[in-house]
Amino acid sequence: QVQLVESGGGLVEPGGSLRLSCAASGTIGSINTMGWYRQAPGNQRELVATITSGGFTNYADSVKGRFTISRDSARNTVSLQMSNLKPEDTAVYFCKINARATGGLGWINYWGQGTQVTVSS
Repeated sequence: QVQLVESGGGLVEPGGSLRLSCAASGTIGSINTMGWYRQAPGNQRELVATITSGGFTNYADSVKGRFTISRDSARNTVSLQMSNLKPEDTAVYFCKINARATGGLGWINYWGQGTQVTVSS
């Protein structure tokens, strides 16, 4: 079993900053890509940022220059530093990893439970 626990969401004023963290635990053999997605009410879940095991990053155009994704492969954690937040960033943010469990044969996508980010004055 692989579990993801997210933390760091909350309420922030426009222009403010938040840092999200996600820790993976359980019978993890290895992790490939780690990332953050978000879903606003009435919208589909969308990619925010991803980072590969080699450190290559990818961002949604809407967050480029404002958000920074990072990972600590030794601790199986991924973080998202969000700056200059806008009301349209309001959403539930989900952590996702592509991992192979210890003794497992294939790569599986695991999702966290989500953390609410609200940007409002």
